[in-house]
Amino acid sequence: MTLLQWHSARLALHANRSLFIPELTLCPGQCWAFVGSNGSGKTALAAAMCGELALHSGQTQGQVAAVRLSFESQQRLSEQDYQRRNTDMLGEEEEAGYQVSSLMLEQGGDEEQALALLACFGIAALWDRPYRYLSSGEGRKLLLARALLSRPELLVLDEPFDGLDQGSRHELMALLAQLVGEGQRLVVIVNRFDEIPPFASHLGLLGDLNLLLTGERGQVLGSQEVAQLARAEAVNPSLPPPLTAPIPLPAGPRVEMRKLRVAYGEQVVIDGLDWTIEPGQHWQLVGPNGAGKSTLLSLITGDHPQGYSNDLHLFGVRRGSGESIWEIKRHIGLVSPALHLDYRVNGSVQTVILSGFYDSIGLYTRPGDRQLALANQWLTLLGLGSQGSLPFHSLSFGQQRLVLIARALVKHPPLLILDEPLQGLDPLNRHLVRALVTRLIGEGTQLLFVSHHAEDAPPGLTHRLSFVPNGRGGYDYVQESLGEG
Repeated sequence: MTLLQWHSARLALHANRSLFIPELTLCPGQCWAFVGSNGSGKTALAAAMCGELALHSGQTQGQVAAVRLSFESQQRLSEQDYQRRNTDMLGEEEEAGYQVSSLMLEQGGDEEQALALLACFGIAALWDRPYRYLSSGEGRKLLLARALLSRPELLVLDEPFDGLDQGSRHELMALLAQLVGEGQRLVVIVNRFDEIPPFASHLGLLGDLNLLLTGERGQVLGSQEVAQLARAEAVNPSLPPPLTAPIPLPAGPRVEMRKLRVAYGEQVVIDGLDWTIEPGQHWQLVGPNGAGKSTLLSLITGDHPQGYSNDLHLFGVRRGSGESIWEIKRHIGLVSPALHLDYRVNGSVQTVILSGFYDSIGLYTRPGDRQLALANQWLTLLGLGSQGSLPFHSLSFGQQRLVLIARALVKHPPLLILDEPLQGLDPLNRHLVRALVTRLIGEGTQLLFVSHHAEDAPPGLTHRLSFVPNGRGGYDYVQESLGEG
């Protein structure tokens, strides 16, 4: 197998920035994991390992057939699917978008092996489903299965556990351990120390676009640098700038739904759910990937067309009674994997935050001086004050997620929907965002919160809605009070 080496290598990134690798050697038989803060260069390092970055200076040696799986690859696939579905070249009866089966077989894969890999992730039943109907977690599982089907010489997984429920994370870890045992060359990049695979023999630590430290697992984990990064969650973050008061809402329930049913053809996603969100309640939604949590939230944000065919009231108004989607969205701040995937328009980091005032993807209205000032305050708070003019897509995944969080919070929404908001964030930024959300709850914002990591939930949650498999291919919906938080 090929030896991969970098020596005093400086590799080109966006906006005249570069990644510096002083010394790194990946030997056959080693399994590497890399950790670092947001913007430290983890995703750039993954790209460098796959030969995707130009060398400015220094030396590199070796090249292998590599596959890199990342948020960006999931976003590219979503964009390709969108373009296929919006072509004028197909007839009315043709299905333009991707299906799970076509995505698994498009590289000439074997159907039996493809189904076996999907079964490893519990999504073999999705074989005939259009890609656009997958949840974010299901989409991540599909990309993992595709990557494993190709069995490249080097497999680079950038945050492979993000968006997966606890059971799926354990299953993936076991599958990766099996592949490494069979000789698969693997590099894993993570933000959470508890997601460093136990079978990783070597570790690397990045900071400020520099590979700071590499070595055997025990040596790196025992270093002072890692100890400092691990203690980051104990830091008390600054609080956000003064916010305006939330938009007043009418009296009565914020959300009411009766016998809710959502189905795609014969595939039923939600069936028979009764749910009411009263003023002052803060809800946590829990359940496995594909249970329907994100679908439920899209009904509340007004983005799901089946909201019109259900008994659904939002902020006191029945869905489909003449209200506009913007009248719904003005009350809501949203962070979700789907929003992140959909935010494909060109624009600066600052304009993404400003778009939160108008609930748009992209900025199409001239902001006022107060709005500009608030956007800049949020950039400073998030440690991105010098990057407001950079293209949004030039940031790392974690930095993009921070900007989308600021976009959701900047207008101080009465209802805040956070669907896996801490994906891709390092310990310090997870702590910062939890503190910001806690502050908003104290100032009157209501919260709907989804995460597959129990430790990510902020204090103050009062109720929980659980999606519990019923053994018949569907889910029961269990509602419980958590007290007063």
